Amino acid sequence: MEKQEILTKLLKDDLKPALGVTEPGAIAYAVSLAVQQLAKQSPDSIPERVKVVLNSGIYKNAFTCAIPNSEHLGNEYAAALGLLGADPSRLLECLSTVHQMDREAEKLISQGKVTVELGEISADISIDALVTGKDGKNVRVIITGSHTHVSRILYCEKTIWEDKKEENHGEEKQAAIHRYTVRELLDYVQTVPAEEIDFLMQAHEMNHQLFLSALDSPKPTCTPCLLAENGGKIISQDEQKTAALLCGGAIEARVLGLEHPAMSVTGSGAHGIIATLPLYAVYQVRHCSREELLRATALSFLICMYIKEYSGKLSAFCGCAIAAGTGAACGLAFLDGAEKREERIHAVINNMASSITGMICDGGNHGCVMKGLAAVDAMWRANNLARCFVMIESIHGINGSTPEETMKNMGRIASPGMEKTEEEIVRIMLQKQKIQ
Repeated sequence: MEKQEILTKLLKDDLKPALGVTEPGAIAYAVSLAVQQLAKQSPDSIPERVKVVLNSGIYKNAFTCAIPNSEHLGNEYAAALGLLGADPSRLLECLSTVHQMDREAEKLISQGKVTVELGEISADISIDALVTGKDGKNVRVIITGSHTHVSRILYCEKTIWEDKKEENHGEEKQAAIHRYTVRELLDYVQTVPAEEIDFLMQAHEMNHQLFLSALDSPKPTCTPCLLAENGGKIISQDEQKTAALLCGGAIEARVLGLEHPAMSVTGSGAHGIIATLPLYAVYQVRHCSREELLRATALSFLICMYIKEYSGKLSAFCGCAIAAGTGAACGLAFLDGAEKREERIHAVINNMASSITGMICDGGNHGCVMKGLAAVDAMWRANNLARCFVMIESIHGINGSTPEETMKNMGRIASPGMEKTEEEIVRIMLQKQKIQ
């Protein structure tokens, strides 16, 4: 496959709709798939209880996260609703079918029939869901690597399905995106036929609809303030305030569980929101062409993916602000149409690396709005300095001698750099849970 074909495929394969925060959806998906498999293997078995073991990233991200179609939060309710009525055929939108099931979920949890345990401290993804019927028969679904990648299914402890793809357990496999330099990514973005990446517009449309749901709901508290800051207008002449409103509103709608999906990138709806809606704001304010927006969005996603492949899917590092924010900052530089785009984008990456790298991820929750707003502020500041030919030079801090090295270093701060931070965040959450 040629470079253009590979990069287009990477983009297509990575974008997926996700209802609510991705982690509760992934938990419910694993449990509902186990329920489905139990019905296939033992039609008379009635699912009665569920035990879920989660790695720290999944556990943390769903800890106080709102669940779509429910008034409840968190891991236990995601698992309970997965047992009661989630539709595994809808993948990360599986919770779209759990209307009016809160009382049943409450009953299951109060009876001790839903157990959630913390497994390993890890930036990877791991969900181990065991569903047991009243007759003692059970199905276990194991998800690893990505939110919907089923690696193994067991019926009564016997493997009935396994992903037999060979894995390289020796040298670390290079991620496909890391085969390319920023120059090559930029060349792709500038030369790929616009119709080949037109599918990216779906991400803007979906994420914008999610934002609009925040305006129509009484639940959001940040969105009305951001609207007031933007002069009461959805699109004002202030690009940054418009970007903050669209981005903050969509994130708030997502973490509060409003019933509209986000288009996720690298397995995260918030990443998808931050990588798109600031660019959509500029597109609306400046009246850029659709083609310019598509090309800027392709660059935004690719840069986000580049950093995330180093940082891990779910670390203690806020990839939404740092990886997606850096991607959107590069997309913003692209929309400026600077003559020396490569140098400008290098400056933006270094400026972003020197800014919010190290921001923690303490789960998918209302605080994500603040992190998204910080990302918007940082991307505008990084670009404003770059417009003045200012770049935090490579000799400083974690910045590398190339933009690729800088992004690798950003990822290293997360994994392995923040593994102890992850432990402490989860420890704080567990302590809070005991107090409550």
